[in-house]
Amino acid sequence: MTKGLSLFEKRRRRVRTTLRAKAGLRPRLSIHRSSQHIYAQVIDDNAGVTIASASTLEKDVRDTSGATVSAATAVGQRLAERAKAAGVSAVVFDRGGFLFHGRVRALAEGAREAGLEF
Repeated sequence: MTKGLSLFEKRRRRVRTTLRAKAGLRPRLSIHRSSQHIYAQVIDDNAGVTIASASTLEKDVRDTSGATVSAATAVGQRLAERAKAAGVSAVVFDRGGFLFHGRVRALAEGAREAGLEF
């Protein structure tokens, strides 16, 4: 079934499978990392609705480079503030197929510092 898939796709499927088992009542914090920017969303999969989102493409952050650890930390903090304003305090972290280091880890730590629980 996984024959011919890239390592990224295999990791992505493995992460999603474990998240489905763990994610009962908690929304999912999903991230996407490109070479130039990082994006994050808090998604309620039961209702199919995005609760909060943040990225390095926003106007107040667009001037600086989006491909840095400090920018990812700021995105995580901004996302946590928006999620808490929407009434979400605990989420399940969906890193997709990305490894948990560098900008992905910085985003997670920024969200934790701002009060979001994983």
